[in-house]
Amino acid sequence: MSKNIPKPKIFYTARKPVSARIIHGDCLSSMDKLIKENKKFDMIFADPPYFLSNGGITCQSGKMVKVDKGGWDKSQGQKLNHEFNIEWIRRCRELLEDHGTLWVSGTMHIIYSVGFAMEELEMKILNNVTWQKPNPPPNLAGRYFTHSTETLLWARKNEKSKHIYNYSLMKKEKEGKQMKDVWTFTAPKKSEKTEGKHPTQKPIGLLDRIIRASTEEGATILDPFLGSGTTSVASVLSGRNSTGIEQSKKFCELSKKRIQWAQKEVKKQNMFK
Repeated sequence: MSKNIPKPKIFYTARKPVSARIIHGDCLSSMDKLIKENKKFDMIFADPPYFLSNGGITCQSGKMVKVDKGGWDKSQGQKLNHEFNIEWIRRCRELLEDHGTLWVSGTMHIIYSVGFAMEELEMKILNNVTWQKPNPPPNLAGRYFTHSTETLLWARKNEKSKHIYNYSLMKKEKEGKQMKDVWTFTAPKKSEKTEGKHPTQKPIGLLDRIIRASTEEGATILDPFLGSGTTSVASVLSGRNSTGIEQSKKFCELSKKRIQWAQKEVKKQNMFK
């Protein structure tokens, strides 16, 4: 939604051990280009703007700070915000393989619009997963319950399409019990920010579970709001190919560094097999 929108171009490509590509550009025009190229993806993970940077406050490292993640996170009003959600989700739907699924993360500020947009586009919502954070920042106003969760919506293209769910793998990770729709993950650790950080960075563990639950090894994954590159990092570590779209050159560079770190980690693991 930035006025200074860069034309889509390849910023970085890695080919081994799996393909990891970064496109520098805004999500809409970049996805339009992918559609023209007839690209298809097995899974898309999207962490869109929550539209929270409007003069509010939060607590960071024990200090009161303004919620100002950047111009991309400023609200344009409910109508325009929802129109934006419809447009990028429409493109995601077109880019999915018939068996493909879309995951979207968000707080109450945006997730209801996302869910409604999915329904308007006749997608089938499969799950409403609650990500519980055991270490949330305190509520400074003292007038609300402390915000400690985000919602993950998981949807397929339509009612009739099929989708992948690695039920046995998820059950195995729960020691023989079914995986429930409430997941507990802490915020990204310091070790995940050694190359730099992003204001809305997601933990690798969260993306790792999403990817392994809904794709097979060798699958191709898209992230239209790449940010710090966590989706690409988790894809490399789990043997999946990825394409990420990011309009900030600064965060394209951060994503590149993190992908290179993930490649080195995979090579280290292979050395001891």
